[in-house]
Amino acid sequence: MFEGLRKPVDLIVIVVTLLSYGCPVQAIVHAFSLDERTVADWRDRAGAHCQNVHQAIIEQGQLDLMHVQADEIRVKGCKMIAWMGLAMMVSTRLWLGGVVQLSRDRTLADRLMSQVRRSAQALRPLLVLTDGWSAYPNSIRRAFREKVKQHSGVGRACLQIWPQLHIGTVIKRTQNKRVVEITRQMAHGVMAQAENLLLLSHGGSVLNTAFIERLNGTFRERLASLTRKSRHAARRMVALETGMYLIGCSYNFCFPHHELSKTKHFGAPCTPAMAAGLTDHVWSICELLRYRVTPLPLVEPKRCGRPKHPLEPIKTACKRPLVRLRKGVLCSTTV
Repeated sequence: MFEGLRKPVDLIVIVVTLLSYGCPVQAIVHAFSLDERTVADWRDRAGAHCQNVHQAIIEQGQLDLMHVQADEIRVKGCKMIAWMGLAMMVSTRLWLGGVVQLSRDRTLADRLMSQVRRSAQALRPLLVLTDGWSAYPNSIRRAFREKVKQHSGVGRACLQIWPQLHIGTVIKRTQNKRVVEITRQMAHGVMAQAENLLLLSHGGSVLNTAFIERLNGTFRERLASLTRKSRHAARRMVALETGMYLIGCSYNFCFPHHELSKTKHFGAPCTPAMAAGLTDHVWSICELLRYRVTPLPLVEPKRCGRPKHPLEPIKTACKRPLVRLRKGVLCSTTV
């Protein structure tokens, strides 16, 4: 993240720390006498780096999720309305990923559930709880399925939904901004097994979306563009996405969680990443920004076109290579 920047590293770390706690860009500009475009560029750099860290550590298919909750946030920007979908692992309070786009449609749910699937161990018992949006159940079914060969011999494998997948919905009816009725139902799976997963993940005794709603409040508090009744409106989708990854990664690795510190580490500071077994200590913002992601292995591009004849060209040690003529006679030519 620091490559090519001329400002001191300590100043950059302080600015990114303030951004991760929800400080508006204009306040940082006046406090440190920086240009607004410089602060925005540092935020976008840090967010892009945190996205690579998130993909390298969390989206590796090693987590036994057990209980996941998902929800969306309506973002009011400058001359636009955007939607931010978030998902979390309840037992460790780990943020699993997020998606930002202008429309609240099936694509948003599919992209969000694909992120959750990339971080999950295959064929493990899983409970996914959402609100009453009708796009979620089918997106969850499409994301959590595996190829199964039903018959031996020639034939294509079929996609089957995980046998221990359970999908629950919590629908709240409000009146005068107060919740007057809550409907809890299963869209897929068995209620008894879903309640067992709730107890194992310490996610309550009934179907609920309380944990993802608290995470939504954390994002609204720490991302200035999400604050209600604020004049700090987002103007670019890229700024929303990079800010989301900066807040999510710092929440996972850098900020100790109060409830996890009491239950998981018996009073010692504990972050969601520590509770999930992804790290053994609390990271600093500087350590997060300096983390080096292992590059992907080099894959040679596929050669296109007609394959060459085995005799054309024939390379020899001399400076006069041999060229094949029409009748198959080999002769030497001058370079």
